[in-house]
Amino acid sequence: MNRLKEEIEKEEPKVENASKSVSGVKDVLSGNFLSKDSVVNVLPFLFFLTFLGICYIANGYQAEKLVRRLYKMNNEIKELRSEYITNKSDLMYVSKQSQVARATKDIGLRELVSPPKKIVISEDEKEEILND
Repeated sequence: MNRLKEEIEKEEPKVENASKSVSGVKDVLSGNFLSKDSVVNVLPFLFFLTFLGICYIANGYQAEKLVRRLYKMNNEIKELRSEYITNKSDLMYVSKQSQVARATKDIGLRELVSPPKKIVISEDEKEEILND
């Protein structure tokens, strides 16, 4: 008989705990929990947690912004690199001797057939030219 009594006593606190949790939920939904003195003591901590949450969200936005900016810069670098390679190959083609000769032919310039001659001036002639 004592065992039955002990089992009944053990079950009663469970019902009490369930009713406490139901009343706790009712207090939260109705807003009655805000009128208790213990909530006033916890307010600074709640404000701190709110501040940390806002900082966390702002940090997430900044990280996304940075990632988008890096992606955009990488695409721009790839475009500029391909443009550089294209311009470099065009320049190499245009600066070939045959292409330069073809381009200058239109304005009346032509390639030298004989090598250039070196003009040698003695020191006396150099002084004469500079003094005149």
